[in-house]
Amino acid sequence: MPPAPIHFAARPDLMQAIEGWRGWLAGEKRASRHTLDGYARDLSAFLAFLCGHLGGEADLAALAQLRPADFRSFLAARQNDGLSRSSLARLMSTLRGFYRFLDRHDLGHNPAIGAVKAPRPPKSVPKPLAADAALETLAGAGDLHDEPWLAARDTALFTLLYGCGLRLGEALGMARRDVPDGDTMVITGKGRKQRMVPVLGVVRDAIADYVAQCPHVLAPEAPLFVGARGGPLNPGVVQRQMRRLRPVLGLPDTATPHALRHSFATHLLAGGGDLRTIQELLGHASLSTTQRYTKVDAERLTAVYRDSHPRARSS
Repeated sequence: MPPAPIHFAARPDLMQAIEGWRGWLAGEKRASRHTLDGYARDLSAFLAFLCGHLGGEADLAALAQLRPADFRSFLAARQNDGLSRSSLARLMSTLRGFYRFLDRHDLGHNPAIGAVKAPRPPKSVPKPLAADAALETLAGAGDLHDEPWLAARDTALFTLLYGCGLRLGEALGMARRDVPDGDTMVITGKGRKQRMVPVLGVVRDAIADYVAQCPHVLAPEAPLFVGARGGPLNPGVVQRQMRRLRPVLGLPDTATPHALRHSFATHLLAGGGDLRTIQELLGHASLSTTQRYTKVDAERLTAVYRDSHPRARSS
């Protein structure tokens, strides 16, 4: 099922600028469809707020006249709606990006947005699954389905996330022609940057089993993973399946599809993998992002020491 269209409460001149911005993001920045939709929802929420705040739909002139207090009012309203600090920071990042686009294209200029600081998002540490829990997740991924092909699909998808360290969006972005037939495959990640990842035999076998059982025609250019009716598989469906699986396997609330990617990296590091290699496998632009896993592993080693060492038990 295609995503619902996003409504922008804006006058024609601003709508034209928005379409130009979205086209620039897709063409020049090579943003993915999921990223484009996220940015669009953020901007739509801002314009909906302005509609009530200003008493009507905004235009380019109105955006140029906003004061820091207006932006802060928007953030306060979204915070009252229950948005987290991370979401508020993302909102301001979207707005700053849109204003930069307007400024570069001589469509509007407003330095007031530079005076507004979004809440600093908390520095989160990845929460991987233990190795045995990750394997139990793969084994139980299909147990919630009565349809064998849907069970095979979820098993293949979860095995791919853990076996290759993919983001959920990367896995769902694979086409039928991308099915690996060798020991490596090329994945297109954030910013459409490509990287090569190794493919274990168990991953190839799980995907092949799913493809063989799928009752829908999977054209070479079509999505590899499809929903019950044959359309592109929605990430929300995958996340819901993991939520249903957690109580069955006794997994914590931090067990999400993305946790399988964290587990891939953490277990490689614990097994002696070096950070540079793991950085390449994950597609991280910065090594500092990958270095978060050293803290995860250090916490694991501390826990092992605390539970096992005689002096730790006696202190």
